[in-house]
Amino acid sequence: MKLKQFMQKLNRLMMIALIALITLLFTNSVFAQKKAADDNDNSANEVSTILTPHNKDALFSSDAVYTFSVKNTFDNAESGRISYVVTDQFNKQYLVDSIHVKIGKNSTANYDFKIPNLKTGFYKVSFMINVSDYDDTTRRVFGIRADEIRSTHAKPADFNEFWDNSKKELAAVKPEFKMTEKPELEKLNQKVYLIQMQSLGNLTIQGWMVLPARQPNHKKFPVLVILPGYQATTQPLIGDNDDMAFISVDVRGQGLNRAVMNMRREDYITNHIEDKNKYYLRGVIMDCVRYIDFIASRPELDQSRISITGGSMGGYMSITTAALDHRISLCAPQNPFMSDVYNMDNGAVKWPIDHMKDYAGIRPGLTFDKILENLQYFDTKNFATLIRCPVLMGIGLLDPFVPPNNSFAVYNNITSKKKIIIFKDLGHEVGQKYDTYEELWMRDAFALF
Repeated sequence: MKLKQFMQKLNRLMMIALIALITLLFTNSVFAQKKAADDNDNSANEVSTILTPHNKDALFSSDAVYTFSVKNTFDNAESGRISYVVTDQFNKQYLVDSIHVKIGKNSTANYDFKIPNLKTGFYKVSFMINVSDYDDTTRRVFGIRADEIRSTHAKPADFNEFWDNSKKELAAVKPEFKMTEKPELEKLNQKVYLIQMQSLGNLTIQGWMVLPARQPNHKKFPVLVILPGYQATTQPLIGDNDDMAFISVDVRGQGLNRAVMNMRREDYITNHIEDKNKYYLRGVIMDCVRYIDFIASRPELDQSRISITGGSMGGYMSITTAALDHRISLCAPQNPFMSDVYNMDNGAVKWPIDHMKDYAGIRPGLTFDKILENLQYFDTKNFATLIRCPVLMGIGLLDPFVPPNNSFAVYNNITSKKKIIIFKDLGHEVGQKYDTYEELWMRDAFALF
């Protein structure tokens, strides 16, 4: 009887414990659901900001003016400060300002900032907000009288002679052009060819040509030459077009031509930089001219309608080729590197300047000053003065490799017909607007309707 009573009591205690456990789990579940709901409600609340320049390209003729918009969706007011700091491209501080702000609950407030008394050039600006529930920094770049920017360094007196001699040396090399059809790559009624030729130093270089399968009677195809970025590998450009030819360029040491000059990626930019006559960019630029020789040798290609385009190193090669070979009809560079080289130093950019300094440090008798002196024969701004064809240029104001001050030192040296498209919120790239405009610009110029 005692055992039975004990078991009954134990069962009652276990039942009570089970009920308590169920109650606890239920309560916790409800609490968790309530907390999640609360969290979801809180996540719907935020502070957000928009920074808007009063010029769409962030280019100003005098004072720079911005509107800083703050949206508060919390059920309480947000108070704190909005500040800005202005520096030049070398990170020298120019201006600092700060104001106290209070943004009411569920409201938006706009604050106008005028940044006065700056000299011609481009500047970095950081807008910082620090309020009750939000901290953030927005970084942008703006320009003051950008059309007045000029490099502080003139091109070498023998610049033209140096490149005339380089072209003569190239002309002495028999090109030995060769085309090999690649049927396995063909589609969309396009013919694909591997093209080969001999370039400066009698090096064999290879690239791609794509032609429409059908050629109109007695007509030649205009040509778009696509130039690669640094250490990029090109591919044949195949589309459904029936009125243009495409040349995808690979230069020495890149893509199809790595066997010609195979090295680590970081060493390419410094290869023989201590000697302007051996520096790799001299051969690269002559490779591009040799591709134009190839176009001129082909009966199906129209050498009076040649457009050349590329970004970064490709932008550089677009400008240098158009400068040295006036068979180019249109030039469309984007973010061309090696621009205004002297003004890439002192904190303006890290690559390739830091790497060049490291290289100078391990080469006996070589100094960074000597490198900068040699690079004047390869500076984009010095080639820009020689261009005769129309130019369409695209840049990003936040570019860490080609700051806008450097890009405008190039652009302002171009004396032919020109246009620049600016992307104020982009870095080392351009947007779709540029690509669309470039295609329409080229097709219009070549009467491809």
